[in-house]
Amino acid sequence: LQGIFVLGLPYALLHSGYSGLLLIVLAAALCCYTGKILIACLYEENEDGQLIRVRDTYEDIANACCKKLSPNLGGIVVNVTQVVELIMTCILYLVVSGNLLSHSFPYVPVTEKTWSVIAFVTLLPCIFIRTLKIVSKLSQLCSLVHFVIILVVITYCLTQMHQWSWAKFRLSLEFEDFLVSVGVIIFSYTSQIFLPTLEGNMKNPGEFRCMLNWTHFFACILKTTFALTAFLTWGEKTKEVITDNLPSFLETLVNLCLLAKALLSYPLPFFAATEIVYSCISKGNRSSYRSPLFALAVRGSFLLLTLLMAMFTPHFALLMGLSGSVTGAAMTFLLPSLFHLKLKWKKLSFLEKCADISVFILGFLCSLAGIVCSIKGLLEVFR
Repeated sequence: LQGIFVLGLPYALLHSGYSGLLLIVLAAALCCYTGKILIACLYEENEDGQLIRVRDTYEDIANACCKKLSPNLGGIVVNVTQVVELIMTCILYLVVSGNLLSHSFPYVPVTEKTWSVIAFVTLLPCIFIRTLKIVSKLSQLCSLVHFVIILVVITYCLTQMHQWSWAKFRLSLEFEDFLVSVGVIIFSYTSQIFLPTLEGNMKNPGEFRCMLNWTHFFACILKTTFALTAFLTWGEKTKEVITDNLPSFLETLVNLCLLAKALLSYPLPFFAATEIVYSCISKGNRSSYRSPLFALAVRGSFLLLTLLMAMFTPHFALLMGLSGSVTGAAMTFLLPSLFHLKLKWKKLSFLEKCADISVFILGFLCSLAGIVCSIKGLLEVFR
């Protein structure tokens, strides 16, 4: 829930004003809701009215919804969407790592792409990760580093309370800037891709809904506090990544923490993407596809792919925005609400149906707006 996007929240407030504070709360509620209905699609009632987990993955849910059209069509669409989003996220972490190293050591005569290669070398052990337990430990370290970053920024901002002013908030909004803010705020919460696996690995899956409520609640409080204190400190001078506003000695420290966070964040989407691809390939009867050596080759190929795309993809940020508008909105809003309506229609109340339809429409509009803005940006660049 606490991603790199969080560092852009103060900048989002700059362009969304008071509505940005409402958006942070609304996005938490919506993402929490779609997480719950997605997990609800994993279960069906038996003859005694008890809920039984009959599906294990996002792919299984999609296949159940599209079985009348084609037994595997839904799963293929979901898997392709998931892999694209996960791989783009991995590439983003490599690009960010190279950028952070370049800014942290400006006097070293090394290009940003070379720094990305150096960061890539530290990630080579990822090809040997075979279980989610190792990934979870790295994610815990990532969360710890993230809280250190947030603490440093908030502490510095609190020392500047004497210059805070609510007058810094904007009342008038530019539509395109507002759409950018919406994207940053919403996608700082997205985690739906990992939820079926997470719920399936919990010791007590019955506590999933409670866990989701509390994590989104605390995430909302933390994001609001962070964004508000940072924006009140710098106002109109707020930069896209808030760490660029810090004094030089703190900026270097935080950049190194961000580097650690980016590198520690990489294994989770990498592991998820390779597991999806490996499971799809190994579904056949050929035993050679199930060997540990083949799994190692799949992970190694994906690791190399992320490096090559990070090195040679032009205007990656705009492409990331374009793919994120499609895959992110689809996995977070469109598909969970659509699948829930399809699988649970007869058991849903009128209000629940209205809620799902509203989320679907909102997700579609966000996706469409993001696509238009990204394409417009790409056209301006290539002109």
